[in-house]
Amino acid sequence: MKRFIQIILFLMLGYALYTGYSVWTYGDEKASSEADAAIVLGAAQWNGKPSPVFEGRLKQGIELYKEEQVEYLILTGGKSEQAASSEAEVGKDYAMDHGVKEEDILFEDRSLITEDNLSNAKEVSHEKGIRSFLIVSDQFHLKRAVAMAEKLDMEVEGVPTEYSAYKSMETKVPFFLREWGYWMGQPVTKLIML
Repeated sequence: MKRFIQIILFLMLGYALYTGYSVWTYGDEKASSEADAAIVLGAAQWNGKPSPVFEGRLKQGIELYKEEQVEYLILTGGKSEQAASSEAEVGKDYAMDHGVKEEDILFEDRSLITEDNLSNAKEVSHEKGIRSFLIVSDQFHLKRAVAMAEKLDMEVEGVPTEYSAYKSMETKVPFFLREWGYWMGQPVTKLIML
């Protein structure tokens, strides 16, 4: 019995280390492939301007567009009860101010969580015949976002923003732990749902 418990603990430790490493390093290699559109995942907007996190994602999406890796930008994010504008609307204004043509911007302004961002982005992409996507977010968020998009049968690749607001260990670690916790909890969630 003691040997069995040791094996289980060893396997759990191995799984935890592997999961943590995969979240920390996901998207280390910059995507060089092309796609029809880049989905820029929403983050907060502050009084009509993108928050530093959202601005970092927008900058990366705009860079992909200008380098012609994508033809369209799909901006996501709704608005809280207190906000005057949605994240997507603020993102659209920012993108246009930085040289993206209005006709090359699609947006959905109904979602407040990642899964809905992606589902709604897929929905608005149909009108343009968009089939492939580069998902733009912060590195630690990408593994989960890509997995969610794949569950929606989307052809996707993750692109971590090089302009992330999460630069110091003080800001990186809590974000990483949250995403790592999500992946660590996946097996438990699946068992409960069986």
